[in-house]
Amino acid sequence: MSSEKSVWMHIGAGSFHRAHQAWYLHKLMEQGDDSWSIALGNIRDDANALLSALRAQNGEYVLETVSPKGERQYETITSIRKVLPWDKEISALIKQGADKQTRVIAFTVTESGYYLTPEHELDCQQADIQSDLNGGIRTLYGALTHILKARVAQHGEPVTLLTCDNLRHNGERFRHGFLSFLKQKGEKALYDWVERETTSPNTMVDRITPRPTPDVAERVLAATGKKDNAPVMGESFIQWVIEDNFANGRPALENVGVELVDSVLPWEEAKIRILNATHSCIAWAGTLIGQSYIDESTNQPAIRRMAYDYVTEDVIPCLTPSPLDLEKYRDVVLARFGNPYIKDTNQRVAADGLSKIPGMVTPTLIGCYALGREPNATAVVPALFFLFLKRWAENALPYTYQDGVLQPDAVRAVFASPDPLAAWAADEALFAELAQSADFLALLRRTVRALEQWVKQPQKELAMA
Repeated sequence: MSSEKSVWMHIGAGSFHRAHQAWYLHKLMEQGDDSWSIALGNIRDDANALLSALRAQNGEYVLETVSPKGERQYETITSIRKVLPWDKEISALIKQGADKQTRVIAFTVTESGYYLTPEHELDCQQADIQSDLNGGIRTLYGALTHILKARVAQHGEPVTLLTCDNLRHNGERFRHGFLSFLKQKGEKALYDWVERETTSPNTMVDRITPRPTPDVAERVLAATGKKDNAPVMGESFIQWVIEDNFANGRPALENVGVELVDSVLPWEEAKIRILNATHSCIAWAGTLIGQSYIDESTNQPAIRRMAYDYVTEDVIPCLTPSPLDLEKYRDVVLARFGNPYIKDTNQRVAADGLSKIPGMVTPTLIGCYALGREPNATAVVPALFFLFLKRWAENALPYTYQDGVLQPDAVRAVFASPDPLAAWAADEALFAELAQSADFLALLRRTVRALEQWVKQPQKELAMA
């Protein structure tokens, strides 16, 4: 092995990174390849308790995985060798990102964390973007501006800027948003350097990782004897597909099961439309009938049928031909969602619906109409979200709904209007050209009526009017 050590700096100290990318780097170390390690930090102060717990444990923690049959495994993950403390100036992130040994800067943000309009342009009206254009550090763009300016000043070595999230075309969309931000900010020299010396591969990541509950630490202690203050749990399934386009070297990820490909598009579309959209469909439907967890919602026959029909009747025709076995993928996804041992919450999966509808669902609606077919099964998904948002507007949800682009007054105005569904369906940010379609509005009306009846008697199959 090369004696030169390289650092993978990751921004975003959530559970997903520690159950996914950190696991892959750990498996490389297990093979004897310790040429890469992780430095982990956060832009905001909402992970300080976790970072402190990790620092006290030298970056180590136990990962619990559980299969659909209930088989649990425990691994001590050792790939995070440096935990970066948070301060308002993100000084530790800047110092590490500017270090020559740092060859990859990766990050995990939600769809709303890119601050893009429905046309995938940077939304400069957002308060956080406005703040960062004036020197703040509220967004990924503002943070990277500070980090990369320090890197250029010190040596200017290339670096890969790697997205690890569910945004479609995530590398391209991030790159366009970041370059737009730099242009708007007047950072011409940094703009030119980013264009020349960085790459932003598209990626597809997958592992269901709920927020850890106290019983995870209890099981870890019972199984391993370790008192872990930062354990994480996830399902046994894991997948990572990356465009092989790194600017300054990379770990030998292909040796631990990562798929390095020329284009992630087929995997990305299958995952976003079959897994992510279905996940949200189940969370919204389950919430409407009083369910708390994804597994119990998935195992409701009517909800499972909604998800199955959405994929089978509409998504698969839109994605055919595909190099993937889409029917098999559908069945694996539903089995994973029905895993009774994961206890993923509807609250976690229901979040950020205003970004998920245009990104994950509207492309299938439009695709069906382009094929000359009415998207009856897909219409269930936005119709469920409409009823879910109606509950939110009535303060009737059983939990706090989190959505990075939610404008409360605007949503309440929709539901206070004479025809809320017509006002909602006319939103081009959600439905693109379908916002002008009388046929689509009529389909939504029928679907919402049927769902309102189903919510009253959820044990019945959904009967479309």
